[in-house]
Formats: sequence, C-alpha cells, structure tokens
Amino acid sequence: MLTLARLARLGLAVGAAAVLAAGLSTSAQAATGALRYFSISGEEFRITNPSDNVCINLQVRPDLIANQTDKTMSVYSGAGCTSFVLNLEPGRSVAHIGGPRSVRFIA
Repeated sequence: MLTLARLARLGLAVGAAAVLAAGLSTSAQAATGALRYFSISGEEFRITNPSDNVCINLQVRPDLIANQTDKTMSVYSGAGCTSFVLNLEPGRSVAHIGGPRSVRFIA
C-alpha cells in the first residue's frame, strides 16, 4: 500500500511539472530585431524585440518605417491598431504612406 501512495505522489508531481512547463512555453513571444521609424525631420525612433500580437502606438507619425525583425508587421493609420494599411514583411521598409500611428507584429 505504501508503494501505491508513493506512485500516486510521483504521478501528481510529474503531472504538475508537465502543466507548469506547458504553461511557461505558451508565454508571450517577441520578434527578434528592431522596428525603426523616422520622423519627417529625420529623427530616428527604435523599438527592440517587440512583443507579438501587441498593439504598439508610435511616438510620432513616421515618414519612413522599417521592419528589421524576423516577423511580419501590420501597419495601421489609426492609434490602437485601427484602420489597417498594409503588412510589412521582415527586412522591408516603406515611406510616404501617410504617417501610420500604430503597428502590431504577427506571430
């Protein structure tokens, strides 16, 4: 009977460890690299390793925006990721698109 109790505790410990490991592996991911954007006057802004699926409101309306990450970035003309404009693939940049206000990296 004592052996059965030990097996039950071992099974419980293994199960708890599996649930914990699964929970940790689904935590937020981030794009690797940087989002760079430039104001009309040429001032540079940078966000390094931005989180996936999180709306990022930009500090200024950029004249040029560059996705130097490993994830595709959705660009929006409105704050709060409203009014979708385009998707910008990794390594691509775009200029003169009306000064987007926010972006989101797609997982």
